[in-house]
Amino acid sequence: MKLIIAVVQDKDSNRLSNALIKSNFRATKLASTGGFLKAGNTTFMIGVEDEKIDEAIGVIKSNCKVRDQLVSSVSPVGGTTDSYIPFPIEVQVGGAAVFVLPVEKFEHF
Repeated sequence: MKLIIAVVQDKDSNRLSNALIKSNFRATKLASTGGFLKAGNTTFMIGVEDEKIDEAIGVIKSNCKVRDQLVSSVSPVGGTTDSYIPFPIEVQVGGAAVFVLPVEKFEHF
């Protein structure tokens, strides 16, 4: 048995949750916050039998898309570090960060 931990953008959370249920995977959803953009994420913990790992990762991959987003950045004006002007830059967000961990023991009460 393995534990899949998938960190996904909030925009993909409901779609992924519904797809996991439809594919008969049980998951626990946790609210989380990303470090780079300080934006909301959802972390899924999914217990999976070894032979179903590829299927579960396929469900995650097909429901979590990378997208471009404008975010405010700051840049110094006139070479000094005292004056900053925010300006938008485009970054890629979304997709999923997926970790697969071995499970030594699993019990359900």
